[in-house]
Amino acid sequence: MNNGGQIKANIIKKYSTGSLKLFVKYLKDRNGYSMAIPTRGYGNPSPAEGFNNSSSVLLPLVTYDQGNFVEGGNIHYNSRRLVDNTYRSVGLNWEQKLGDGWNLDNKIRVSNNDVRYNSSTNNSIIAADGKEFFNLFGGGTADGTFTFRDHRTGQVLYSINSVNPTGGNNPVYTVTENNLPGQSLRNNGVFISPLQTYENKVKEVLNQLTITKKWNNMNFAFGGYFGYSDVARVSGGGGVAITAIEPNPRILDMEFTGTMNGLFGNYQMTNSDGMAQFSRNNGSQLGFYATQRQIAGFFGHTWDITSALTLDWGIRYESQNIKGHNTRAYLKSTAGPDNNALTMYDNTVLDYLETVDYDRTLEAFSYSAALNYKFNTNLSVYTRFSQGKKSPDLDIYFAANRSGTIGLLDPQQRTTNQLEAGLKAKYNKFDLFVTPFYSVLKNVPSGGSATLADGSFYALPTLYNDFRTVGIEIESNVKPIDILNIRAVVTLQKSKITDGTYWVTNGVGMADDQIASFSGNETGATPRLFFNITPNLNLNKFYTFLTWNYMGKRQANNSNAFTLPAFSMFDLGAGYNFTEKLSASVNVNNLFNTYATMSWTRPGSYADQRASLDNFTPAMYQAAESANMPYFTVANPPRSTFVSVVYKF
Repeated sequence: MNNGGQIKANIIKKYSTGSLKLFVKYLKDRNGYSMAIPTRGYGNPSPAEGFNNSSSVLLPLVTYDQGNFVEGGNIHYNSRRLVDNTYRSVGLNWEQKLGDGWNLDNKIRVSNNDVRYNSSTNNSIIAADGKEFFNLFGGGTADGTFTFRDHRTGQVLYSINSVNPTGGNNPVYTVTENNLPGQSLRNNGVFISPLQTYENKVKEVLNQLTITKKWNNMNFAFGGYFGYSDVARVSGGGGVAITAIEPNPRILDMEFTGTMNGLFGNYQMTNSDGMAQFSRNNGSQLGFYATQRQIAGFFGHTWDITSALTLDWGIRYESQNIKGHNTRAYLKSTAGPDNNALTMYDNTVLDYLETVDYDRTLEAFSYSAALNYKFNTNLSVYTRFSQGKKSPDLDIYFAANRSGTIGLLDPQQRTTNQLEAGLKAKYNKFDLFVTPFYSVLKNVPSGGSATLADGSFYALPTLYNDFRTVGIEIESNVKPIDILNIRAVVTLQKSKITDGTYWVTNGVGMADDQIASFSGNETGATPRLFFNITPNLNLNKFYTFLTWNYMGKRQANNSNAFTLPAFSMFDLGAGYNFTEKLSASVNVNNLFNTYATMSWTRPGSYADQRASLDNFTPAMYQAAESANMPYFTVANPPRSTFVSVVYKF
C-alpha cells in the first residue's frame, strides 16, 4: 500500500553576518488509502455480512488504456501505481544580520510536482437487473442475453435476458442464473468500481521575505510573500470494473448476445483484462488549466509593556488572482477506434470539446491580537481575537466547467472569527492549559453532483454556509509519583449551522433543482466531546503506556439525518532499554480491534451513492433504515502491531 522514499541534500555556507543554505529534494511515493467497505446498521454500524474491518475491496492488478479525450493520445491505467507522487524542489534560505538589531530572512523555493491516481474510486453496490445498470454501458435498450463470467476461471456467475418491446425503450428483464456472492446485500447485485484517472501537474515558485527588528522591549517583523503556481489537470471516468460483492473481489467479464442498436451479434462489453467502458458522458473527462498569483504583505509587533504584561498583534493583506480555463469532453458512442460495434469496451469516443474561461481576483485582510499576563513563573493568562480570511481552493473554479455554469462562478473567501482565552499553570508535578473559544466560520463551500436525462452527471453550483462553534480545550499532565505520568487532552464543543443551504435535485436534469435550508441544525461530523488519556509508567529500563481515545457521537451530515455513534479505542505500547546502545519496543494500535465509522457514503442507486451527503435527509434515512439498506463506511484502521529494535553505534 505504501512504497517509495525521498532524497534530501543541502549545502550551508556560514559567514560572519549570516548564512546561505541551498537545498534540494526528490520524492517518489506510491500510496494507497482507506477504501469504504459495505456496512450494515446506522445506529451501530458494523461491516456487512462477509466483510470485516480488515477486508479489502481494492481491485486486483489490472491495466487499461483509454483515450485522453481532452489532450489527445491515451491514458494508461495500472492499479499497481495506486496514488503516484513525484516531487522535485530546489530552494535557497538566506539569513543576514543588518546591524543594530535588524535581521533579514529570505526563503525561496522552486518545485515541480506530479500526482497521478491509478486507483479505483469508492465502490458502489448496484443491481444488475434493470435499465439503470445497463444504461451505464450502452445496453439499456437491448434484446438478448447478458452473461457475466469470472474473469479468471470463465465460470458463468450470472445471466439475464432482456426483452425490449417493439418500438419501446423499457426492456423487461428476467434473471436466468445467479451464482454471485454477496446477494444478501443486494439481490442480483454487483460492485461497480470506476477506474479513477487523475493527473495533476503543478509548477510553483514561492518566496517569503521577513525583516525583524528588536528595539528596547519591542520586537517588529514585516515582510512580503509571493507565490506563483501553474496547474494542469486531467481527470474523469471512462474505464470501469464490474466485480463480485466480496472481499478481494473477483473481476467479472460481461458479454451480450442479441440485438443492440439494430445490430445482432455477440457483444464484448469488457476487454481481455475484464475492463468495461462507461457509455458516452457517464465517463466524461475534464481538463483544468490555471495560473495562480498570490502577493501578500504582513506586519507583526510584540510589546512587553511590563515584565508581566505583553501585547502581540499582527496584520496581513493579500491579493490572489486565478486565471484559467476548463475543458469538458462531450462523448458519443460509435464503432470505436477498431471500427467494430460489437466491442463495446472502446465504443465511447470524443464528440466535441467545450472550453470556458475565467479570471478572478480576491483580496483579503486578516489580523490577530493578544494580551498575555504572567502572574509568576507558574501561572499566566491570555486572551486573543483573530480574523482570518482564506481564498477558496482551485476545485471551486474547476467545478464551473460548462458554458451554462461558468456565469455562476462566484468564489467567496472563507472567513474565521475567533475569540479565545487561556489559562496556563505549570508546577513540578502538575500542569494545566485551559482554552475556551468562540468561533464563527463563514463562506464554507458546498458542492455536489446530479444526474442528467441521459444518465450522465453534472456539477451543482457551489453554495456557501456559515457555522458557529463554542467550546473549551483542556490539556493537563499529572505526575502523582515519580514513576507515573498521566497526560490528558479534552475538547468540549457545540457547533451550529447559522446559515446553511443544500441542493434538492428532485428529478433528473437541472430544471427542477431547488435550494433548501438546514440553518439551525448541528454541524455534521463534529463531536461534542473527544479526548485522549495516556498513563505512562517508567520503571528503570522498562516503560509502558496505554492511551484511551474517545470520540463522542456526532451528526452524520449537516442535514442531521442520523448520528454516528460514540466509540473508544485503545493503544498500548511498551519498551525496554537493554543497554545504552540497544533498546526494543512494541506498539499495538487499536488494541481491541474496535470498528469505528470515520466517514460514509449514501445508500441507494448509483446516482444516490455519488450525491452529496448533505442532500441525504432524515426522511431518506428513515426509508433506508426501515429497508436495512447497506451502505459504505470508511473506518479507523484495524488492530496493528509494530516491533522496533534500535542499536546505536
